[in-house]
Amino acid sequence: MNLCETVRITVASSAAVVLLGGCSATEPSQPTTSSSTPATTSVALRPADLAKQRATAAYVGMWSDMTDAATTSDWQSPKLAQNATAEALQTISRSLYTDHYNGLVTKGRPVNHPSVQWAEPEENPTTVTIADCGDSTNWLKYRADNGQPADDGPGGHRRIEALVKKAVDGSWKVSTFAVHEVGSCSG
Repeated sequence: MNLCETVRITVASSAAVVLLGGCSATEPSQPTTSSSTPATTSVALRPADLAKQRATAAYVGMWSDMTDAATTSDWQSPKLAQNATAEALQTISRSLYTDHYNGLVTKGRPVNHPSVQWAEPEENPTTVTIADCGDSTNWLKYRADNGQPADDGPGGHRRIEALVKKAVDGSWKVSTFAVHEVGSCSG
């Protein structure tokens, strides 16, 4: 094998396109190819990693959907069912209805730091438990009629646990969650 064959094999094995020059005239010339798009590679995630990623996205999505609905205390927002179901959806809806009834809205956004605690079954999970130290420091309730802060205490870091399940349609939704008192974790 001569140098040009070695270079061609090396180039072909790395999936790069190289214009070879300087090879002997007895070897056939190679067509030139130009491409402005770099080669990309993708690595398929294991089912367990994909499940954890999707469950975490559903958890963060639930808080985002709730935050959006809380700006007007819209307990009937269709967005609420995108990432929450069962007891979690009922808890959110009841909380927003109570705020609506009491003339309260919520301003700001919570900050979440979710981490997967466990996933079952291990190889291809359908249930994921998430722990979070959510920060509600800048996510507070206000009177809807005059914009004054409601007397519901300061926000802060709260421990949150959530159970996220894979639905029959393949989507992931939070089915239950528990939020502990301010100061129950440190962020």
